[in-house]
Amino acid sequence: MFETLEIFREGEVATVWLNRPERHNAFDALMIAELTRAFATLGADDSVRAMVLAGRGNSFCAGADLAWMKTAGEADFEDNLSDARKLARMLRVLAEMPKPTLARVHGASFGGGMGLAAACDICIAADSARFATSEVRFGLIPSAIAPYVLRAIGARQAGRFFLTAEGISAQQAREIGLAHEVVEAEALDACVQRQLDMLLKGGPMAQAEAKRLIRDMAGHGVDDTIMEETARRIANLRGSAEAREGVSAFLEKRPPCWSR
Repeated sequence: MFETLEIFREGEVATVWLNRPERHNAFDALMIAELTRAFATLGADDSVRAMVLAGRGNSFCAGADLAWMKTAGEADFEDNLSDARKLARMLRVLAEMPKPTLARVHGASFGGGMGLAAACDICIAADSARFATSEVRFGLIPSAIAPYVLRAIGARQAGRFFLTAEGISAQQAREIGLAHEVVEAEALDACVQRQLDMLLKGGPMAQAEAKRLIRDMAGHGVDDTIMEETARRIANLRGSAEAREGVSAFLEKRPPCWSR
C-alpha cells in the first residue's frame, strides 16, 4: 500500500502514478521512500516487462516539495545528507531498473521532476509540457538529478539551463534530447502505447543487458579492453535460451515466446 503513489498493472506493463495532485506531485521524504520501494519491487518482478511513470492532476512532477526542502535545510548536516542520499538512491534505482521505463510527461516537470523524466529510458511529452532545472533560483543546484540530465542533454545544454533556470518547452526538450516524442495532449496515451507495443517485442534479458551495456560503455573510447568486453557480452547472450528462441522464431516466421 502507498500513500503518495498508485500502481496499476495491465498485463505485463506496470504504471506508477505520482499521486499528490494537490502539490503538483512534488516529492517529499515519504514519496521518495515509496518510489524507491516501488521501483525496486517492480524491477525484481519477472512478470513486469515495462514500467510507465506518470502524474495525476495537472502536472507530471513539480520537483521537490519546498516545505520538505526547508525542513531538510534546517536539519543538521548529517540528517540533511541522509535525506539527499535517499533522493539520489531513488533516482539510481529508477535509472538502473532492468526493465524498460517510460516517462509520460504532461504539465510541469521541474527540478526533480525533470530528473525523473531523464532517468527513464524513454520520455514521451505532451506538447503543453514544460521542463526546467529551477534550483539556482532557490539558492540550490540540481545535484542529484545531474547525472541523468547530463546523460540526456549533454554538458553544453546543461550549462545553459542549470545556470539560467529558464523554462524549456516540450519542443525544446525534444530538440535537446530530453524528450523522444512530443504529441498533442489527447494523443499522449496512444503514443505511450505504441512505444510499449514495440518494447514488448524485445527479449526481456536482452533489454536488461542492453541497458547495462549503455551504462557501462557511455563515455568510453574504443580500445582493446572495450572490444573484448563487447565481444564477451554478445557471445554470452548468443548462447542463451532467449537468443536461441529469438533466432528460431525469426527463421520460422513466428513471434518469439515473449512477444504478444
